[in-house]
Amino acid sequence: MGNRLKHSRYITGFDGIRSLAVIGVILYHLMPTQMRGGYLGVAVFFVVSGYLITDLLLQEWNQTGRIDIKQFYYRRMKRLYPALVTMLIGASAYITLFQRNLLNNLRGNVISSLLYVNNWWQINHGMSYFDRFSGESPFTHIWSLAVETQNYLLWPIVFVLLIKLVKNKGKIFLGIVGAALFSAILMAVLYVPGQDPTRVYYGTDTRLFSILLGGALAFIWPSTRLKGQIPLQAKRILNGIGLGALLLLLVSLLFLRNDLSFVYYGGIFLVSLLSVLLVAITAHPGASLNRWLTNPVFDWIGKRSYGIYLYQFPVMIFYEAKINVANHTWLHTMMEIILILFVTELSYRYVERPLRIFDYRKTFATLKTSFWAPIKSRRKIGFIFSSLITLIALIGVIIAPTNRADADQQALQQQIEQNKQAAEKKTTDSQSAETDQSGQTTESSQKPLSIGDKYNLNNREVTKAKKMKVTAFGDSVLLAGSKGLTEIFPKMTVDGEVGRQLSDSPALLQTLKDKDELNETILLSLGTNGPFSQDDFAQIMNVLGSKRQVFVINTHVPTRRWQNDVNANLAAAAKQYKNVHLIDWYDFSNNHIDWFYDDQVHPNDAGSIQYCHLIAKELLKGQ
Repeated sequence: MGNRLKHSRYITGFDGIRSLAVIGVILYHLMPTQMRGGYLGVAVFFVVSGYLITDLLLQEWNQTGRIDIKQFYYRRMKRLYPALVTMLIGASAYITLFQRNLLNNLRGNVISSLLYVNNWWQINHGMSYFDRFSGESPFTHIWSLAVETQNYLLWPIVFVLLIKLVKNKGKIFLGIVGAALFSAILMAVLYVPGQDPTRVYYGTDTRLFSILLGGALAFIWPSTRLKGQIPLQAKRILNGIGLGALLLLLVSLLFLRNDLSFVYYGGIFLVSLLSVLLVAITAHPGASLNRWLTNPVFDWIGKRSYGIYLYQFPVMIFYEAKINVANHTWLHTMMEIILILFVTELSYRYVERPLRIFDYRKTFATLKTSFWAPIKSRRKIGFIFSSLITLIALIGVIIAPTNRADADQQALQQQIEQNKQAAEKKTTDSQSAETDQSGQTTESSQKPLSIGDKYNLNNREVTKAKKMKVTAFGDSVLLAGSKGLTEIFPKMTVDGEVGRQLSDSPALLQTLKDKDELNETILLSLGTNGPFSQDDFAQIMNVLGSKRQVFVINTHVPTRRWQNDVNANLAAAAKQYKNVHLIDWYDFSNNHIDWFYDDQVHPNDAGSIQYCHLIAKELLKGQ
């Protein structure tokens, strides 16, 4: 930086705040049932970033009377770009070599990440931050970096205009707070309960309030104007406010689930306000919070928090695609954390720290020196290795298809789509099957035998199944097997949706109940896409009541750590409610990899037959 700030002080406690935020985010992905609100760590990051950037701009303005916007951009890019480019190259090369199923849309992901518009790219392509099964990619988390960097591009210009045109810092503070309130209100207006909230979660316009609140704080609470010597009573008040904010923030990280409407109707805004209080007290040299949040562990994590956040998703996605994390969950959680920290440390030592002080005017000369270095030198080996990885990544980006699934994915998607259309058609025209059967007596007489042979059911079971009315409600796994189920149970109605969460289901089931579309026998296939609590299941039972017979199918999701929690909760529900019966698909299918598509979750043609056989046997057992 050409005009180095003279009186800037490093607030070590901010590393503590960053540590808590990044720990929350990582544990939200690794331990979703324990750290339910960990995603809120991003809002904490936004507030800290907004405060620090604005505070530094104020210091520069006060000391030099101007803002060197070109230097501001240069510093930001030196801080952020090297690690981002390294992650994108490394992840793209890995995908090209070892995980080709993720090649789809790689080019769009990489380019939008490099241009810092990834949040809007994901919105436009229907990506979901909360689709915990099918939607996760190594680049899902880049949305937040895009939001932050879009702010970096505009904020110095807006800052200068505010300082020159408004001048009064109190009025500037109120104006920024007003803009933050508008952003938060926009989130509430655009949010639609029961629908995926990704648009309001990713949108720059609906997430900017956290950064703006941090920026507003800097105008009334500049770090260089705060006095270290304050009355004891004032110190106690500050410490009390700081500890209270910290405690409430930790409670939010632990318990504030993303599927609660409150989150989007002001919840994230309130968490941002708590973060503002925490930042303000930590920044004050007269309070004790800065010292309390300063320790070697937080110092290490905080300085590497950007890298930890950056590398977390690639490590988790790649690891969990190859390893059955549902068993020995704690061991795999520790392994993933170790890998994330290891990769981050390598990046910090050999990429982030060196390139932060590197003179980019010497780039060509440095590359030339590396090219002509001795073949066995560390510089030459590093040059060859990085060039090879970059070449592989470029090949992957070039050959990557757009919106195209591989053969296995296409077969699954086609199966689900056909079954869903058939289920919807059956619901709107429930009499068509009976009409067909009455017009074709020969085929009808042969049907019980073929159904029995196909699904290993005896004639008595087939006959009973033909008369039985069932409402099947679930996710994509149910849709994958629904064709066979409706063959066995002609009077079954299927309500399935890809990505459906159990926690979203009570309201949907209530709608079916209000329409009188719930039969006395209910089949539930939920839990594939994320964890749930026993309270969530209790809400479902409040809708279904105690008279209907409810059959719940447990899950086979070996690549997702919530599998065992989901299955344990379903088993507990079967014991708690007399009218709830467990269908143990997990145990029945666990040693049959050949029954599943490559995702190890959705039954293929052979698996669907077994899936339908098991369900039919269990449904008919009590008939």
